[in-house]
Amino acid sequence: MLNSTAGVRKMKIEKNVSYESDGKTYRLYDVTAEDPIQVRVRNHYYTQHQNQTVQFVEEMHKKWLNFDHAKMPILGCLDMLATFLDESDPDVDEANLIHAYQTAEKIRENHPDKPWMHLAGLIHDLGKIMSVWGEHQWAVTGDTYPVGCAPAESIVYGKASFQGNPDVDHEVYGTPMGKYQEKCGLENLMMTWSHDEYMYQVGEPITADPVDRFLGKLDF
Repeated sequence: MLNSTAGVRKMKIEKNVSYESDGKTYRLYDVTAEDPIQVRVRNHYYTQHQNQTVQFVEEMHKKWLNFDHAKMPILGCLDMLATFLDESDPDVDEANLIHAYQTAEKIRENHPDKPWMHLAGLIHDLGKIMSVWGEHQWAVTGDTYPVGCAPAESIVYGKASFQGNPDVDHEVYGTPMGKYQEKCGLENLMMTWSHDEYMYQVGEPITADPVDRFLGKLDF
């Protein structure tokens, strides 16, 4: 929700817990649960938090941002995710190909006049192709957050899950502001390497019509 006061737009953050018909809550991250899916998700995030450092992200930029791994259309990339399961997701236990079409179709149902949003739903996880090509899932899937500064307690599993990450004890990266200046802007943050960052980079630059932009082959 956006409120406007004296020309300044402020976002009001409201907690929203979604429930399925049987009362199950989404996005549960239980540090003590022994359920196989919860164990899988917990192991994923602890490994991610211990290994995603400034140096690692810089190495991933060099490895992946030359866009020299493949050139293919969207449907070709989607087909390669037909058997890919995201180990970081506690709610989706099916192939990403199915998830992509479900997302796009639900958006089309709710927003039939916004084809660009349908497209966004369809391609939002295409960056996971990196794991199909052999990249560790902890370097591809899961939530993202800035590196180069101290982790926030609100990050999944909290600060305790970062034990062993060398940046936590770094004289600069381990401080609240880290290597950044206050109000530096989101575009100046270095985020954890992930499918989100990769797909953002693959999609740049975007033409005036993003749907037209993605009808051809993309450089991955």
